[in-house]
Amino acid sequence: MNHKDLNVWKESMLLVKKVYLLLAGFPQSEQFGLCSQMRRAAVSIPSNIAEGCGRNSDKEAIHFCYISHGSLAELETQLLISADLKYIKSDNDIFDQITTVRKLLSGFINHLQQKNDLNA
Repeated sequence: MNHKDLNVWKESMLLVKKVYLLLAGFPQSEQFGLCSQMRRAAVSIPSNIAEGCGRNSDKEAIHFCYISHGSLAELETQLLISADLKYIKSDNDIFDQITTVRKLLSGFINHLQQKNDLNA
């Protein structure tokens, strides 16, 4: 399977773009702290989806999708911290994008698990 054809990968790439655009408005004092952590977490999401799809088995793909899921939770937490610090508004549409990616990622993991169970 080609990761670039997956909606979950496409939506996670859009999330990365939104994160980078959002971080441009953060205070300079956060560029090497919170901003750096959020960039790494955001980039990790589509990167691990791609790596999982490039592996030889659904079991490995599932493993890397769970890593993406963890990075998504990490990013959401960092964005909530940013909202608490008033760097962003708590109703920022980036939270909707996180929800979209979470749903797609969970669905993709379920699909892979069912496929893996059938082949076992």
